[in-house]
Amino acid sequence: MDLVTIIQILDSALRLATPLLFACLAGLFSERAGIFDIGLEGKMLMAAFMSASVAYLTGSVWLGLLGGIAASVVLSLIHGVASITFRGNQLISGVAINFLASGLTVVVSKDWFSQGGRTPALEGGARFNALEWPFADALRDAAFVGPIYSDLVSGHTILVYVGLLTVAISWWVLFRTRFGLRLRAVGENPESVDTSGISVTRMRFTAVIICGVLCGLAGAHLATGISAGFVKEMSAGRGFIALAALIFSKWRPGAALMACLLFGLLEALAIRYQNIEIGQFQVPVQFMQALPYILTVIILAGFVGKAVPPRAGGEPYVKER
Repeated sequence: MDLVTIIQILDSALRLATPLLFACLAGLFSERAGIFDIGLEGKMLMAAFMSASVAYLTGSVWLGLLGGIAASVVLSLIHGVASITFRGNQLISGVAINFLASGLTVVVSKDWFSQGGRTPALEGGARFNALEWPFADALRDAAFVGPIYSDLVSGHTILVYVGLLTVAISWWVLFRTRFGLRLRAVGENPESVDTSGISVTRMRFTAVIICGVLCGLAGAHLATGISAGFVKEMSAGRGFIALAALIFSKWRPGAALMACLLFGLLEALAIRYQNIEIGQFQVPVQFMQALPYILTVIILAGFVGKAVPPRAGGEPYVKER
């Protein structure tokens, strides 16, 4: 395998890992505040549909992005009302959101576009285009450094770079700010936070909204960055892989990035090497498509070690009178 092939695989891995990274960081904020959210899949799916729909109807990918974020935040608020205000079971609420998004996106897309549960193809300003960094073309033929800079660092959509930046911002917010300290405290000991005069409900709703925004970015990147439109069930289990990556990372942004890049790498390899023959036997394409999910779960489960979630996670907080 030569350098060019390796760079192409890594380039694809980074692009494919981005929606997973957004979803993983979304779950990170939510669960650090004590709200378990297995509805990441549904929020990504709804955001993907809405971003593609709005982008197609308006011709603006930025309006599509806002539409996707808005749809995801609405689902997050539904989850917040169910689990925070009414103190319902957080897991059941998340499952309901997944079912709601799965059915609603197909029904609405058939009604709006009559294309069997998908949106029309996006073109031009209706989707995110790759950004070329300065001197990328001039350095393309330079030995070693040229291909890395021109083909790996440069040439991604803006959401890929936003995703990497979000990792650093998330770490800084959670571990270097007063807001982050309070958010983590809410997930560990909400009684102490409430005693100090800080609203546990407000902090948890804030975390839920942040989760919605990040899931919106994940879905928008799927539909308007990686693909050129929405396809039925296009999130393809990424929300659940994001939860596995979140546990593997032990709720830390840096480790979350590594776990998501692992999945992106495995998916990139599976896409590139679909036709593999072992002797007289040809490996089915379906097996190669499922391989990233299988290996990711095995690797994450095998190397996660002891992961201790926030102590108040999944438990509704009842204010003492």
